[in-house]
Amino acid sequence: MRAARFHGPGDIRIDEVPDPVVGPGQVEVSVDWCGICGTDLHEFLEGPIFIPNKGEPHPLTGVEMPVVLGHEFAGVVSAVGSGVTGVSEGDRVAVEPYWVCGECVACKAGRYNICRSLGFVGLAGDQGGFAERCVVDQRWVHPLGDLPTDLGALVEPLAVGYHAVRLSGLREGGTAVVYGAGPIGLVTTAALKAAGASQVVVVEPAAARKAKATPAGADVIIDPIADDAPAAILDLTGGGADVAFECAGIDAVLASAIGSVRPGGTVVNVAIWGHVPQVAVNDLVMSEVNLIGSLAYCGDHPDTIALLRDGKVDAAQFITGRIGLEDIVSGGFRELIDNKEENVKILISPKEVLG
Repeated sequence: MRAARFHGPGDIRIDEVPDPVVGPGQVEVSVDWCGICGTDLHEFLEGPIFIPNKGEPHPLTGVEMPVVLGHEFAGVVSAVGSGVTGVSEGDRVAVEPYWVCGECVACKAGRYNICRSLGFVGLAGDQGGFAERCVVDQRWVHPLGDLPTDLGALVEPLAVGYHAVRLSGLREGGTAVVYGAGPIGLVTTAALKAAGASQVVVVEPAAARKAKATPAGADVIIDPIADDAPAAILDLTGGGADVAFECAGIDAVLASAIGSVRPGGTVVNVAIWGHVPQVAVNDLVMSEVNLIGSLAYCGDHPDTIALLRDGKVDAAQFITGRIGLEDIVSGGFRELIDNKEENVKILISPKEVLG
């Protein structure tokens, strides 16, 4: 079958790879759509980061570069292994793209998303969503019901935002600020509104991204170039937002997020950083601000699918392009890098050539 594999920085190739084999307790998914993630872009530009380098195979998969890419995907069940129950051929499903050990302290505590040997399907092995078919353990397959698979491909990034909102402890009627209206910032905004936030402020300088923030659920949009964002937020909220989300991975933005919450408020770092940030820790201490990290998702896919099914999140608005696998570099990766302000989520179809 065809698959897009990462061979090194800037080097993604459409390769012929062996068909996957379905083992006991496993499910084969015929992939309809797979989104390009910001993590994929980081790997393309600067990798390998999460991808295991040559000579350094992943501890759970035993695989090193080249690896099959793609972790935001959905499709139709095309085969099931022995012992699989509750899912059948023909079912539409979204995939929670993990490999976990099940034995470390995090896994035993039920927080498998921070497994000490964590690997992502589409980043750490020979399975991924930028392939015609993918085999995963049944536990990672989530039925979509009547939801179409293009929306199913958005479950993974939406689950990232949902998980971050859940970790923040936001109560219904609370106030929130999201720094950055890129893909993760937008889905976090949508998750906040679905969670009952009374006011969501989005801070974003780019005009094209600001235009996308209101449909995603922003009540107020602040341009940090034109205005002092923390001061404006303190004024809007009467002393600071309950929670703030850092979705940009920039030192100054993290400082602004800390300065935007009320005393005793919470800042959730959602971004994956490309450098070691500098943080004014005294700003945390003097206001007893909680700074927490949020990684991916853990048990969040069913609730995220329910949000889509119940119409609480309009995910279709985030799809800004659909292309075939053969155009993944020029029409996908390069388009998102060179025209990032105009795009949110470009979906790839591994099955056919799209015109």
